[in-house]
Amino acid sequence: MTYIEELGKKARQASTDLVKLGTAQKNALLIQVAADLIENTDYILSENQKDLDLAEKHGISSIMLDRLRLDADRLQGIAQGVHQVADLQDPIGQVVRGYTNLDGLKIVQKRVPLGVIAMIFESRPNVSVDAFSLAFKTGNAIILRGGRDAIASNTALINVIRQTLVNAGINPNVVQLVEDTSHEVAEELMQAIAYIDVLIPRGSGRLIQTVKEKSKVPFIETGVGNVHIYVDDSADLEMAVQIVINAKTQRPSVCNAAESLVVHRAIAEQFLPKLEEALDAVQAVEFRADSAALAIFRKAVPAEEEDYGTEFLDYIMSVKVVDDLDEAIGWINKYSSHHSEAIVTRDITHAEQFQEQIDSAAVYVNASTRFTDGFVFGLGAEIGISTQKLHARGPMGLEALTSTKFYINGNGQVRK
Repeated sequence: MTYIEELGKKARQASTDLVKLGTAQKNALLIQVAADLIENTDYILSENQKDLDLAEKHGISSIMLDRLRLDADRLQGIAQGVHQVADLQDPIGQVVRGYTNLDGLKIVQKRVPLGVIAMIFESRPNVSVDAFSLAFKTGNAIILRGGRDAIASNTALINVIRQTLVNAGINPNVVQLVEDTSHEVAEELMQAIAYIDVLIPRGSGRLIQTVKEKSKVPFIETGVGNVHIYVDDSADLEMAVQIVINAKTQRPSVCNAAESLVVHRAIAEQFLPKLEEALDAVQAVEFRADSAALAIFRKAVPAEEEDYGTEFLDYIMSVKVVDDLDEAIGWINKYSSHHSEAIVTRDITHAEQFQEQIDSAAVYVNASTRFTDGFVFGLGAEIGISTQKLHARGPMGLEALTSTKFYINGNGQVRK
């Protein structure tokens, strides 16, 4: 039996054990996990420092180091997220619909766990705790495979959680970490259809593409964010400047950060210098611009075709000038990763058209795309942001980690 088969077998058994737990037991365990994470702050941060030291030696950028870094405040935030999941309504057992059919059968459709979830993610160790808490609350066992850069941090976090489970008399294999970070083992995980019900990849475009090409396990595509902001001809330009600054610079390493700017030609000569000046005062951004924008900016470089479809995760932004709303919508739908897009406009008709015709999971009017987040949307911690249409779309909270089952009760009916 291979390493992944062993993990899968343990996870399958743990998932059957987990189904027996009621909501009160799950919530109590989550609250204890939050407390134990804080109690083990020194241990977790010391392990995180090992990852940071290695990452610096490997020349990882400061932006990507920020994704990896834990500190006392971030750990407190992680624990708070676990508390929030405990406070959320448990979807397991909820009745979706119930009725009596013409044969007199009483039919009830209820929410049930998916079973065993596998998750492949990169760099951000907080994801391991978020994923566990959501999976546990919904009665799912989970196998986590984080990136090599965060292996010490993830190991520490999962060690704490597993010890809490043991102390509570719960099978610790409801959460397991793949400690072998090789690509070969990751690909084996993608193909473990005998044990895994759904795979959730969360990371770079390269990771998502690998999963598309090699996974035999059904998967939910998440994470990649080539996010656009369109500044319409009727936009409040001061508002637009502040929205772009926030969406681009507040935290450029996350998937809801803006990567692409689309500007109506009628206001480009007024807006782009204003934006450039405001950004220089906050954080310089490299603009990769089309010919129209290039002639307006003081500092910019010509955009290559690939720039318009790139998730930079850096202080870089592509810029396109368009003649009207229809061209903006067509451009965005062509290059978007279907994550989040925004329009800045005073025209309610344009706002409604943009929201109806843009094919993305979250579509904003006059607001930063940085709000695309499970916590902000009231879902608690999220396991990812789905950019596909089946089986979930947008920030994935508890309900997205459930399936349904039909319960049918009769009194001797037979089909004729």
